[in-house]
Amino acid sequence: MNLHHLIKMANQIGAFFETMPNRPQAMTDFAGHIKRSWEPRMRSALLKYAEEQQENELKEIVRETIRVHAEAMR
Repeated sequence: MNLHHLIKMANQIGAFFETMPNRPQAMTDFAGHIKRSWEPRMRSALLKYAEEQQENELKEIVRETIRVHAEAMR
């Protein structure tokens, strides 16, 4: 599993949800999408990266969603 590819995909999905006018709902929907669409190893790798790397390549909405909804995404 390529972490760089997961980061790129998460940022692309985040960019889509970022266009929604209701940010809290966008974050909930983003978390739900990751939970439904990504296999557990992919989710674990993304969450681990976000938790361990304070300086990272993730878009703000992705970082914020992981911070708020990490448990729901596992």
